[in-house]
Amino acid sequence: MQVEAGPLLRNINYPSDLRKLKENQLEEVCKELRQYIIDIVSVNGGHFGASLGVVELTVALHYVFNTPYDQLIFDVGHQAYGHKILTGRRDVFHTNRIYGGISGFPKRSESEYDTFGVGHSSTSISAALGMAVASQYKGETDRQHIAVIGDGAMTAGLAFEALNHAGVENSNLLVVLNDNCMSIDPNVGALKEYLTDITTSQSYNQFKKDVWKILGPISKFGPNARDIVKKVEKAIKGSILKKSNFFEALQFRYFGPIDGHNVEHMARVMEDLKHIPGPKLLHCVTVKGKGYALAEQDQTKWHAPGLFDKITGEIKKSVPATPQPPKYQDVFGHTIVELAEQNPKIMGITPAMPSGCSLNIMMKAMPNRAFDVGIAEQHAVTFSAGLATQGMIPFCNIYSSFMQRAYDQVIHDVAIQNLNVVFCLDRAGIAGADGQTHHGAYDLAYMRCIPNMTVSAPMNEEELRNLMFTAQQDNMGPFVIRYPRGNGVMADWKRPLQPIEVGKGRKICDGDEVAILTIGTIGNEAVKAINQLSSEGVNPAHYDLRFVKPLDEELLHEVFKKFKKVITVEDGCVVGGMGSAVVEFMADNGYMAEVKRLGIPDRIVEHGEQQELYAECHYDSKAIASTVKSMVEGSTAKLLAI
Repeated sequence: MQVEAGPLLRNINYPSDLRKLKENQLEEVCKELRQYIIDIVSVNGGHFGASLGVVELTVALHYVFNTPYDQLIFDVGHQAYGHKILTGRRDVFHTNRIYGGISGFPKRSESEYDTFGVGHSSTSISAALGMAVASQYKGETDRQHIAVIGDGAMTAGLAFEALNHAGVENSNLLVVLNDNCMSIDPNVGALKEYLTDITTSQSYNQFKKDVWKILGPISKFGPNARDIVKKVEKAIKGSILKKSNFFEALQFRYFGPIDGHNVEHMARVMEDLKHIPGPKLLHCVTVKGKGYALAEQDQTKWHAPGLFDKITGEIKKSVPATPQPPKYQDVFGHTIVELAEQNPKIMGITPAMPSGCSLNIMMKAMPNRAFDVGIAEQHAVTFSAGLATQGMIPFCNIYSSFMQRAYDQVIHDVAIQNLNVVFCLDRAGIAGADGQTHHGAYDLAYMRCIPNMTVSAPMNEEELRNLMFTAQQDNMGPFVIRYPRGNGVMADWKRPLQPIEVGKGRKICDGDEVAILTIGTIGNEAVKAINQLSSEGVNPAHYDLRFVKPLDEELLHEVFKKFKKVITVEDGCVVGGMGSAVVEFMADNGYMAEVKRLGIPDRIVEHGEQQELYAECHYDSKAIASTVKSMVEGSTAKLLAI
């Protein structure tokens, strides 16, 4: 749906057009930009609150800095809607996150203004520092490098590592800290408390304003004067606010906090900062969801609300005629509470995704046994390992693609020590509109190669519950349960908990000529395909492996003794995944069969609805059915040739 932009915004195709305006016109540009985001997202969906909160910041940055020559990186890419609209994509913004449309995150191949691809958090400072060092090496001394980090991203270890390095490089780097006290859920941890101390210290903020007025002009009179200013400013900060030296201890010049919604003031401050060499940090205080009252009041709900009525704020949800299956994340959330009520050793851990993975249900019911550790996947895994050494059974819930960030900890801290940490990998497989940075494509492959690891995937909600029940039994060791984003397939899902024999699959139906082997919820696409094929007189067998490690060797012997044509289907990468494991078994045991592996191909898959991407990647029900028919027809053709 196309939306008419306001009179100023419709004439801004690129930041060069924005820079032609007078400073006193920027506030009106911000109003029009914010309204444009509201108009589009309300009817098309997408992330909402984060981009509303940085409208003024985005306008000020593109007004002051010479983008794209000056390199601007938006951390946690869902902050970047305003940036996209101002950088040549206003008229296609209605295709945001839609199959075949523009990405919901900055993407280098999409625009020269997207200097670094971002989806996961906390990468901006490292990337900007790399760019700054490269520019310094090439003699581009006038080039600016700006990392906008916010929405909780400063809590991740990678951000601290980058700050530590940047402080000694003395490169031309500006870190803009968008401090809104939020990621998807409220920020947690000591850094959040520290920043709150700064933003609420009235004496420091008043003194800071007075000092800037007095010392600002002096800094323009050469390096010696700047050294004096630094020393005086540092002494004043240290005396007024004892904790204010954190960033300065890392050799960053700290400026702020300033109002992140006063666009003219920010533009003037940024203009001054352009002329100060070395690493600098500008602390901007913003409100997530700014300008849309409901989003300001409930920032978690309005992080990505879906479609809504922009006038009334009513979030549009279709009301089905019959009871619908729950989301897999909610099955996890309710089941972990049920298990924890029975087993006092169980604890829940998530890195900043309590509402996204539904651990918030346990956090409300058992606040002393459920932990949001911030955007810190590595810490979440090793923290879980520490709990496990003391006899606890931690359920560490991390999105599949985010788990990639903690891979060393999985091996070094959990698997080598054979600790009973249960990894619940939400958003496994195709993640949908979040696209390439969020698809959980690789977990089956990267987990199955680790010794001591059990790797499983439920076909439905009942199996998810039973795998969770199984994983917390004694002496289980590291245990992976992966499941997708979205709704399940069972309206009647809350059934009595039962253990599942580890490494044991099941036969869904017997058949002739072709065997379909599936793992996880994609098995339901195979069921649809078989129902379609049966009406055409084709009857393949179907086996649900449940486990990719250990494999059910008894089941696989049965398959390869009976079938010479086998199809493997997985919602994961075909390179190294379940299909590869089956082929390895076939080779190791001397079987000969024609095997077709269906799954995520060896390429980066873009964004779109899950069903659209299943079809594109050729493993939806239609693709499974056509693969079966082609294999059967191939057998018939060979017989006719004989």
